[in-house]
Amino acid sequence: MTLPLDITKLADLLRLAAKQEILPRFRRLGGNDVRSKSEPADLVTEADEQAERLIRREIETLAPSALFIGEESVAADPALLGKLADADFAIIVDPVDGTFNFASGIPAFGVMASVVWKGETVAGIIYDPMGDDWVMAEKGSGAFLKRPDGETVRLSVAGPRPIETMIGMASPGYFFGETRERILANLAKVRLFANYRCAAHEYRTFASGHVQFMLYNKLMPWDHLAGVLVGTEAGGYAARFDGSAYLPHHLEGGLLVATDKDSWQILHDEIIAA
Repeated sequence: MTLPLDITKLADLLRLAAKQEILPRFRRLGGNDVRSKSEPADLVTEADEQAERLIRREIETLAPSALFIGEESVAADPALLGKLADADFAIIVDPVDGTFNFASGIPAFGVMASVVWKGETVAGIIYDPMGDDWVMAEKGSGAFLKRPDGETVRLSVAGPRPIETMIGMASPGYFFGETRERILANLAKVRLFANYRCAAHEYRTFASGHVQFMLYNKLMPWDHLAGVLVGTEAGGYAARFDGSAYLPHHLEGGLLVATDKDSWQILHDEIIAA
């Protein structure tokens, strides 16, 4: 499909923000450079804020008609998020996904952007500043790993396997009460699950064929839009817990991503519904 902007320019912009504002601050944050938002583990750093300012400023030139939604912009103005449902053209950015890792000196963080056009995600980019490469997808065109030297590798999810041998990513911290206890107990049915505290790297791992599923309850567009598009363009299947399609304006309903629809149903029945 014809995109409303050049995705390669958007990808280069994420790299620029990482080079100028993020990497120079990695393991060099001062005491006043890290703050808590909603809870002690929900952090924002000077790198998040400065990178988003740079990206927003450049997007105003690159795509002046786009609604810009950044994680830190929404933190400052929560009403901004409600505009996404009615926007014909929007660019959603997570300047530092995995801020807890970044602030802790753990080299597992990313920069993510997605493009929404007339209510659907049409492009997604996940940039890894440490590896200096992108995972990206355009709707209907497949998912690819791209490096700055031009090398491009097509991505494909793993093949299906029995649930007892599945490896996946799950974020149980955003389930609560009895539901959390039940989900954690049911996850014992899989071989192994992990949580990187970084959706960017979790989606990259899935789209590259290394794990069979991902499970999330908290849905913020900057965390999932790019990754879901990359994962499905790599051959995976994604839906909310009730089986409905995940759309850009959805903020609840949970999200299960699997290698194929049959595996999704098995995981749903055994982990979510059981």
